[in-house]
Amino acid sequence: MTIEPEHQARERKDLAEALRGLREAAGLSGERLAVRCNMSQTKISRIETGRALPTVIDVQRILTALQVPAEVADELLKLARRANVDYASWRTYARVGLYRKQAELKALESTSRVMRHFLPAIPTGLLHVRQYAEQTLAKAVKSDPARDVARAVQARMDRQAILDDQSRHFTFLLTEQAVRWRRADHEVMAAQCAHMAEVSRRPNVELAVIPRAARVPGTPMNIFVVYDDRLVTVELFSGEVVLRDPRDISHHVELFELFLGCALTGADATAFLTGAAEDFMRLRD
Repeated sequence: MTIEPEHQARERKDLAEALRGLREAAGLSGERLAVRCNMSQTKISRIETGRALPTVIDVQRILTALQVPAEVADELLKLARRANVDYASWRTYARVGLYRKQAELKALESTSRVMRHFLPAIPTGLLHVRQYAEQTLAKAVKSDPARDVARAVQARMDRQAILDDQSRHFTFLLTEQAVRWRRADHEVMAAQCAHMAEVSRRPNVELAVIPRAARVPGTPMNIFVVYDDRLVTVELFSGEVVLRDPRDISHHVELFELFLGCALTGADATAFLTGAAEDFMRLRD
């Protein structure tokens, strides 16, 4: 399956046109279809004109209401699932300014109530101290795109204000590898671990750590974040994939719960992070 932007746009257009064509073939107005689907007529119109991307469930409801034959429905549901996958490369973000990615994340976080972060490789930006953020946003290899690090770091620091909102709940699930991977000097690493220990004491934050000694019946393939039950973002070396298919979302929630069951939580996780900070401070000397 390709997820190139041009291909995505074409598939979304094809989906919109197919749904409109099926409604017209059934002799239904947009208003009558909306009643059958328990949707607003405005939403039907936006879907059919391509101004709104329907979820797989939306498409399923429309196809059921139109009594579309099973073989046709199957093809359109496959198209809907492909259309609900987004991909953006880090090169694209760097071209327009990496700080804009931080603004995008801030908007996503401000519209979500429950966020689950699976972090097998590195802590997320919401947990960073400034010097650690500077290290993680700096170029690592020549092929990394150029970026305005100072502006991106400040945007990342500004995002952290969302943690003060007690109406939102955050679970950060890290591996010991993510905690101890040395992206900066020992003093910065110590500050980073101590900061995470402090954040773990917030009432709306659960911070968990999977120790290296734990037996884990799964493989941590990627960093991912689940936002409510709406979407999942998956980080790759080259960019980010966004999944909206309910099946993909539920799969990642199941994976998250599997890994969480192997982790230190609560006071045990806080103690682990405090101990890691002390280890890095000793290494500094």
